[in-house]
Amino acid sequence: MSSPKTLINESFGSAFKTVIRSNMRQYFMIVALLFIWGLFYILTGGVFLNSRNISNLFMQMVTIAILTHGMVLVMVSGNIDLSVGTISGTLGTLVAWLMVFKGINPVFAILITLIAGFAIGCWHGYWVAYRGVPAFIVTLSSMIAFKGVTLSINNGFTIGKFAEGFQEIGQGFIPRLFLDDDHIHITSVILIVIAIIVFIASSIYSRRRRIRDGFKVLRPSMELLKIGIITAAILILGMVLANYRGIPYAMLLLLLFAGIFTLVTMRTPFGRHVYAIGGNREAARLSGVNIKKTLMTIFMLMGTMNAAAAIMVTSRINAATFDAGNLFELETIAACIIGGTSTSGGIGTIFGALIGAMVMASLDNGMSLMNLPIMYQYMVKDMVLLLAVWVDIANRKK
Repeated sequence: MSSPKTLINESFGSAFKTVIRSNMRQYFMIVALLFIWGLFYILTGGVFLNSRNISNLFMQMVTIAILTHGMVLVMVSGNIDLSVGTISGTLGTLVAWLMVFKGINPVFAILITLIAGFAIGCWHGYWVAYRGVPAFIVTLSSMIAFKGVTLSINNGFTIGKFAEGFQEIGQGFIPRLFLDDDHIHITSVILIVIAIIVFIASSIYSRRRRIRDGFKVLRPSMELLKIGIITAAILILGMVLANYRGIPYAMLLLLLFAGIFTLVTMRTPFGRHVYAIGGNREAARLSGVNIKKTLMTIFMLMGTMNAAAAIMVTSRINAATFDAGNLFELETIAACIIGGTSTSGGIGTIFGALIGAMVMASLDNGMSLMNLPIMYQYMVKDMVLLLAVWVDIANRKK
């Protein structure tokens, strides 16, 4: 007969294996990301993981990460958007043109750009949802057409510089307030502590609610391990940022979007309808899901995220160029697929897409630090996308 200690160890081991199996894809992505970071740390002589570069890395990933919020919904519904790069370039040029040549206040220029992105999303949604044209064709036509629109706005020239307040969106950091010194950004540390407290409280609340509703939950020991690992990750990354210039405004905006979209996809009827359409459209229709309305909403959100990403990248580089947004569609789709979003629809999460965006940004950043020629950078990113799709297809077959 086994001793109590042996039974406890076996029980813990069984629970641990269950958690690993049920979250294998997410854990694999995180391990892959850590491997990439470790590799670039060695290849760059430690430069890749210093505080300054990590801060730059997070700011660099924000644009693609914002686009993935809309793209996850599009792909989960069984569609694709090939126009995100071109439209981001057009909308970035638009916001720059409004501020520089029309003298419009940055706040109103941003609002106009968001409305323009929303309108483009409506255009796509109308043709896909109400006219039955495949999203591939609709967005491919926009990909071509909006190159002409961009050229008509800027005539092939770069537009810049912008007001300091606009630059702060993509370049700024939260200000130093009380107790701050020259070494540690205390204000950021306080926000990190608050974030950890909120995370722990929400995890406890979610666990209690699932128990109340009769759903399965992790064992207390495994729940504590999970909370401890995530808390440690938040603390470490937060302290790295606090050791440089603090938390960027761009990161706060990204976290806001991530929270909203996670809530929408996981806790609302709209989110359930999106997954139902991607999983089995006919079954969703027979279940009473308004497919046309849902698809229209998805593309409207995608258009709005396009505008937000355009504003972010224009602010960060302090200029609007003709080729802005080049290959954004490749990096956005790759980030979603790397993060577990299926090319066949029905599967995908915001969290996974954010990890995928971090992988793509890490590759860009690391290869740039190594001074790798741009042609090889393109080849590496293309191979990453190809391998990600292959892994997705292999998993679907299983």
